[in-house]
Amino acid sequence: MSSFWRTLLLAFILAVQPSFAEETPKFHMFASVGTGETNGIYYPLGDVICGIVNQNLRASGVRCSKESTPGSVYNLDALRDRELEFALVQSDVAYDAYHGTAAYSQAPFPTLRSVLALHLELVTIVARAGVHELADLAGKRVVAGPAGSGSRATWEAMIKALGWKNGQTPQTVDMPVDAIENALCKGSIDASLLVLGHPSGKIRDLLAACPLTLVPVDGPAIDSLVAAAPYLKRGRIPAKAYGLPADVPSFGVNAILMTTADMDPRAVADFALSLGTEIKELQDKSPVLENLTAQDIVTEALPAPLHPAALEVYRKLELLK
Repeated sequence: MSSFWRTLLLAFILAVQPSFAEETPKFHMFASVGTGETNGIYYPLGDVICGIVNQNLRASGVRCSKESTPGSVYNLDALRDRELEFALVQSDVAYDAYHGTAAYSQAPFPTLRSVLALHLELVTIVARAGVHELADLAGKRVVAGPAGSGSRATWEAMIKALGWKNGQTPQTVDMPVDAIENALCKGSIDASLLVLGHPSGKIRDLLAACPLTLVPVDGPAIDSLVAAAPYLKRGRIPAKAYGLPADVPSFGVNAILMTTADMDPRAVADFALSLGTEIKELQDKSPVLENLTAQDIVTEALPAPLHPAALEVYRKLELLK
């Protein structure tokens, strides 16, 4: 980050709480960011985020540390319990938590706040021969991430929307991520559902391991699911990323950096300004962020309100009015 932005960052953090400069000569805070499993997408993304935030450590006093977790659902629980300061969460899971719907109908999280949006994560189904469309998954064995992950929550919403009956609901199988490739190739499972950004080295490895295919995620039931949810977006898995004959239709969610309403505004301002002014570095260091723009981080599809400190940063950067 340039000296100009370091100066701006420090000036803004001091301005967030006017009494700060008078009360203490230096602000110090450790900020843990909940990510995902170490062999997933969120964990290395957390490394990129903390690397950028920690470039400003001397100016801000905020030290960022990524934490491996089971995923989005766990991350929200940890935010609620104050075990994490920030977390990466799928927008569908965050929306349900903030609004108290679906799995969170009895445990709403009204103090959940957004910091910024990141990449679009598409539902990606890798399947064995014979599975050409969603209907072919009836009665099949599907791995959809561990309990507590965003991908499992998305899969459960899809099962409900697709309305399988008469014992044809797919069997959801629990399995470590590093065992999926072998299980698919040997026929122990029929498909694996992941929710991730593209291009993905994980998907490349699966498709190269044995004869597997990407299943289109579309149809009337998916149309209805997307139309009913403001946090869901249409998307296409790019053919060029995997040497496919054509793009694969799907839908997905955004990865969102979340915090809570009572998080120290100086820390939130540091994260928002550090990341909001280093879009190029985010693009360069994370393949899933290669198409990210500054405007994308303040998308209208945020699942919960922006934290006031983040909102003020984006106004100063003229990303919001």
